[in-house]
Amino acid sequence: MSNLLIGWIGVGALFGLLAFRMSIGTALMAVSFIGITVMFNLQAALGIVSAMPFNLIGDWSLTAIPMFLFMGFIAANTGLTAGAFDLLRVLLARVPGGLASASVGACGLFAAASGSSIATTAAMSKIAVPEMLKAKYHPSLATGVVAASGTLGSLIPPSILMVLYGIFTEQSIGQLFIAGVIPGVLSGFVYMAMITVRATVTPGLAPAVIERVDRKKLLGLLWSVWPFPVLVLGVLGGIFGGFFTPTEAGAVGAFLAATVALLRRSLTGKALAEAIRQTTLATSSIFFLSIGAVMFTRFMGLSGVPRALTDMMLSVSDNQFVIILMIAVLFVFLGMVIDSIGLILLTLPILLPVLEAADINLIWFGIICIKLLEIGLVTPPVGLNLYVLHSALSGEVKLRDIISGTTWFIAMDILTLFILIAFPAISLFLPSLMAQ
Repeated sequence: MSNLLIGWIGVGALFGLLAFRMSIGTALMAVSFIGITVMFNLQAALGIVSAMPFNLIGDWSLTAIPMFLFMGFIAANTGLTAGAFDLLRVLLARVPGGLASASVGACGLFAAASGSSIATTAAMSKIAVPEMLKAKYHPSLATGVVAASGTLGSLIPPSILMVLYGIFTEQSIGQLFIAGVIPGVLSGFVYMAMITVRATVTPGLAPAVIERVDRKKLLGLLWSVWPFPVLVLGVLGGIFGGFFTPTEAGAVGAFLAATVALLRRSLTGKALAEAIRQTTLATSSIFFLSIGAVMFTRFMGLSGVPRALTDMMLSVSDNQFVIILMIAVLFVFLGMVIDSIGLILLTLPILLPVLEAADINLIWFGIICIKLLEIGLVTPPVGLNLYVLHSALSGEVKLRDIISGTTWFIAMDILTLFILIAFPAISLFLPSLMAQ
């Protein structure tokens, strides 16, 4: 039996194990270990198992992940997001669907201060959704907007998915962060435009909420959002200004979030303990998946599957846009049944040689990849953000209403995706400008 055939059998076995609900990390490790044993011998497989996990966890770049997660969970558990929503609610009060648009803006701001879609969705579900339901917004819109806007945490820097992508593709994490700014803002504006049009056409979907605010209250609301400029300028300003690396920025961000929460007297022992617990669980899960992905990368490289797939795809077309569209279809399909982190770690070992052979800019593809993963976060049956939101609301809104509410936002994501594919300069403009 050839190594190539063993590799393809391994890919099939992997998806078979996933269909039986085995965890992605365990499935990746099991298939890789058995595959390498069959191709070579048990000693070779044991050598990889003993060496690769240590080499991966010892990578300094990976320390950015727990730090950014810690920053996000501190912000979520200490209420650093409430002020942004209150301010935007007032500023957009006269715009049709203003509360929903305020939710989009607040999610975007929180995403810039956390780097986590899950943390963004969980925090905003307790702040924005009750306000919209109280204002008689349709439950599907009230929940759909938060579930979809929470995904902006994947695209607006700092982003955990960007860190993982940068490490596994050996691309600059700083350049990926810079490249995500314009696409992230574009996604938010597309959401807001769609909400405004729908609320104008169907007023009952999002009843007008007129709130009179005097100058004193407005100034108070402006003052309440000061944590965001501190966190954003501290983290992104430091990276873009060259004061520290993206890895060091994670530690700076966690320190700033804790300091800001302490100054606001919201950093209680309970909040800190919960942030530490959430960070530990999320980090261990990501690292476990990463170890499986590294082993699977080695197995795929030894089997020759990536090279065979490259030749197969290039025989269909060597046009970069055609290849991107084929990969997009694959991601949308897999995104329905695999979570975003698992999907990116599962597919990169196979697709990276295809991208390199087609001479596709990996920074540009990184933004396309993250956008595809955003769609997966709100696409059932897995759609992690859907269940995070449903759980955070304690079943107050039915899951089918949440899923229904995300339909329009998925359509807007697909529109934005085509724009980013058709115009690579949107993603590459800022990185090119910063390089000059």
